Amino acid sequence: MELAGKVAIVTGASRGIGRAIAMKLSAEGADLVLAAKTMEPDSRLPGTLPEVAAAVEKLGRKALAVRTNVRETADLERLVAETLRVFGRVDYLINNAGALWWYPVAQTPPKKFDLVMEVNVRAAFILSHLVVPAMIAQKSGHIVNMSPPIDFDVLPGRVGYLISKFGMTMLAMGLAAELAPHGATANALWPRTIIESQATINFGLGDRSQWRDASIMADATFELVRHQPAKHRGQALLDEDVLRGAGVTDFGQYACVPGSEPAELTWKLDAGQSPHKA
Repeated sequence: MELAGKVAIVTGASRGIGRAIAMKLSAEGADLVLAAKTMEPDSRLPGTLPEVAAAVEKLGRKALAVRTNVRETADLERLVAETLRVFGRVDYLINNAGALWWYPVAQTPPKKFDLVMEVNVRAAFILSHLVVPAMIAQKSGHIVNMSPPIDFDVLPGRVGYLISKFGMTMLAMGLAAELAPHGATANALWPRTIIESQATINFGLGDRSQWRDASIMADATFELVRHQPAKHRGQALLDEDVLRGAGVTDFGQYACVPGSEPAELTWKLDAGQSPHKA
């Protein structure tokens, strides 16, 4: 129970990586503030915030479920205000909610560009802006953005999406420097392989033999936030590297299909290759 007494906000917490992170942090003692849009069961999507809250509470932790559309500033402000009203502090902000659109510029209409920018980098920026005063006041805190290391060579085919995701990584790097004098920090975290999620299913990103379970991202997130003062500051990290640094050697445990060896996520496209099938 290393995180006993700590409070974590997790966006996109109703399913997938967000749900896995929420469950891992609560298993380690943290109380959870769960943010997502899904409050009622939907036949098209698995998981709801109340279901995740109930699972957290079953572990003996407190859970606050706040319906949140991360594209709406008022929702983000309410999320942080409710967190501070109920718990009086915020130790971890996990900016996990994300929108996926892996297409070239010519196939990215304005509404899709706005979607990835608003859900990814804008929401992460505004939530960081809102929680930083509390972290500075308590002289501790860790913000984790789910975004990749910056590599301009991989931009073709996914320009709009990667503008938003690289923006999240830049946010983490800049925040870490700004927060260093105050005992808080920020990092970016990204999977080495494709992770099983509703997005990977909907976009047809391979099959289960090519995926790892979301628990690897949850374990890596825990390894990041458990260190105070932070072991990592302003870095763009891969889940596998974080866990190797913590002594993990068996990555077969995370394979969706036992015995399979999911390949590393590659971004570069061959001529004529469809980005969303990469």
